[in-house]
Amino acid sequence: MNLLVPFIVLIEKRRLRRLAAWTATTVALIAAPLLTSQPVAAAGRQPAITKEKHRKVARDFDDEMVQARKPHSRWARDIGGVRHVQAIVVSNATDPQMKDLRAYVRSIGGAVQAVHPGVHALTVMVKASMLQTLADRSDVVSVSPNRQTQRTASALEYITGALTANVRTASTKTSYAGLDGTGVGIAILDSGVMTQHMAFDDANGVSRVLRNVNMLNTNVANWTTGTDSTTSLAPGSAALTAYESSIANDGNATLDGYGHGTHVASVAAGRAKYYTGTTPDSTGIAPNASVYDVKVLNSLGLGTVSDALEGVQWVIYHAKEYNIRVLNVSLATDSTETWQTDPMCVALRSATAAGITVVVAAGNFGQTSTGTEVYGRIGSPGDDPSVITVGAVNYKATVSRDDDSVDLFSSRGPTRGSYTDDAGVRHIDNLLKPDLVAPGNKIIGAAATSTATAGAAWNFLANSYYASLVSTLGISQVYGQTQMMMSGTSIAAPVVSGAVALMLQANPGLTPPLIKAILQYTAQPTASGNLLQQGAGMLNIDGAIVMATALRTDIGPAIAAGTITSGASMLAAGKTLPTPTSTVNGATFNWGRVVYAGGSHIVSGTALFSQFQPIWDPRLAWADGVVRKRDVVYWSGTGIAPNTYAQSFTDVAAPNQSLLTSGVISADALAGNSSSLAQTGAFMPTSTISTWLVGGSGSVLSSGFQLASGVVIGDGLVLSEGLVLSEGLVLSEGLVLSEGLVLSEGLVLSESVLDGEP
Repeated sequence: MNLLVPFIVLIEKRRLRRLAAWTATTVALIAAPLLTSQPVAAAGRQPAITKEKHRKVARDFDDEMVQARKPHSRWARDIGGVRHVQAIVVSNATDPQMKDLRAYVRSIGGAVQAVHPGVHALTVMVKASMLQTLADRSDVVSVSPNRQTQRTASALEYITGALTANVRTASTKTSYAGLDGTGVGIAILDSGVMTQHMAFDDANGVSRVLRNVNMLNTNVANWTTGTDSTTSLAPGSAALTAYESSIANDGNATLDGYGHGTHVASVAAGRAKYYTGTTPDSTGIAPNASVYDVKVLNSLGLGTVSDALEGVQWVIYHAKEYNIRVLNVSLATDSTETWQTDPMCVALRSATAAGITVVVAAGNFGQTSTGTEVYGRIGSPGDDPSVITVGAVNYKATVSRDDDSVDLFSSRGPTRGSYTDDAGVRHIDNLLKPDLVAPGNKIIGAAATSTATAGAAWNFLANSYYASLVSTLGISQVYGQTQMMMSGTSIAAPVVSGAVALMLQANPGLTPPLIKAILQYTAQPTASGNLLQQGAGMLNIDGAIVMATALRTDIGPAIAAGTITSGASMLAAGKTLPTPTSTVNGATFNWGRVVYAGGSHIVSGTALFSQFQPIWDPRLAWADGVVRKRDVVYWSGTGIAPNTYAQSFTDVAAPNQSLLTSGVISADALAGNSSSLAQTGAFMPTSTISTWLVGGSGSVLSSGFQLASGVVIGDGLVLSEGLVLSEGLVLSEGLVLSEGLVLSEGLVLSESVLDGEP
């Protein structure tokens, strides 16, 4: 599988197959900037790649349709000599429980294993021969394999700008002062979190890990035919009580057998209040935030999409009850589907629509095993426009930001999911990603052990690679204080998750898309990375907090109530927008002021934050000329708190409206046509376009961006298909892995090994 991986990826080598006889294609990326504010014809969308029958069945299935060959995917199995598959079926049925579709699955000899209201999807097991028949139903949008998921892999306070007068004025291993994430819940969708580790103690020694749930206990994906094991989990029902009991994981002696989730959680919300003098200060970004452990990966770091969907659904259901405002997803799957139908993407758009800011690792596939840089390797769900997709930077073992550079292993954009329209024309998403980058090289954090105080056992990663991850630190390892070092975009993602918690503590009225825009606008570009390598630039917590505190604290509630209109002031009473510079560790720099919108547009300007922009509504998702609106349907009834527990979601084409107001600056023309050789368009260094924006360049839109008759203004930095081989860049369809390619999934080398720097 092509999956997101941490510093340690996996001990084994796994053969990665390219899907369905696709041919590797060398791609020319050609932009078509458009600066008018008038709607354009649908013909302005991505150029056609091929023509084929409109298909709802993911291409992954094709390799498993040959009955004579043994199944090689974990989601395929021969039962009684008949090939069966486990699949995620996304539906457009008006019934939230999809009863007709479930009955049909049973009628064809299949089994319904789970209902996922947040995705409006089912996990099913059916005969492979019935896939197309199932997909041909009018209430089916897409059919995807229940793919395997996997983990991707306090100098942090200094590096990220968390230790400034605007954030935390002082911080040591035993005390700190300032913003710390208090009251904000961060859900960690990962391999588990060791509650007993002191990294998660509050000031009184009480663990801030408030729930441990294990979605692997649900046994969603099994091979029993002819069943429908789903249950409606109404608030207060016996079924809900039984379900919560079945997934409770609080007393498990090994909460994180793999070790990834505990490290990730400590980077986001760890506290270095340790009693041994030899341990380094590994304070995380939000050291008093509440942590919710949602285990979806086993002790080898593996799980399934169904497990992850169950985890996301649990987070959405309890978000308001527990004030879970941030969801960290340092894992992914190798989907080649468009963001519009991919199950993980849909689930995380539901989380975003419910007001949860979702932070996702970009992946560690920025170069081949021979060291060649490759583009187009952003996996799912990092390819969704609503999530914050984070790449990694090497901080070179200094607190100075001037020498930081994008890690060579960090996955580059654009996204490469595809869909086939009703005319049989296939389109590539090609969205600009990642959104920004954060420290992800040689980061020290908590190391999980078993919970036994005597003879505690190390987690799988620490035990397998003790010399590289543990002993290299040269510290005394004491139970409850154990630490290890990891690298990867999966470690960079929780840095941003912690930053989001600080922003929400400072201003709880921020919405997920507004948070992403603030993080991008205030980021500091590295000197050389382009828009597909680093997005808007390096995380700047100082700037993000200053901007957040200048805005109204009721923006989110006002959107939900429909009381804020396009162009209305977003400034807090008596506030003005801050000076767009930050000083971190004595060095002052300009904010980059680069913001991605609509998947392929670059926008900027103070109007983005002084006036309400309709795209700050978390229910809207806009990319590739498509604008969808996703609404939460809450459980209601006697004894049920109103607007608290999500039951399902509706998803419709957004109504005609303004998406961005007049006064917003477009930088599409500044970037120009995309050429890797000329370093223009998507390949333009972020620092270059930032310098132009800071200097006043760009086009001020007179009428903003408008959605009219279902069509949105042009394609921005369109990444078209063609033939340019000047630098040998190859953007393959899907996730760039060719048939028969074997990728070594041992160690993802840290930058010191890759380029000789610390």
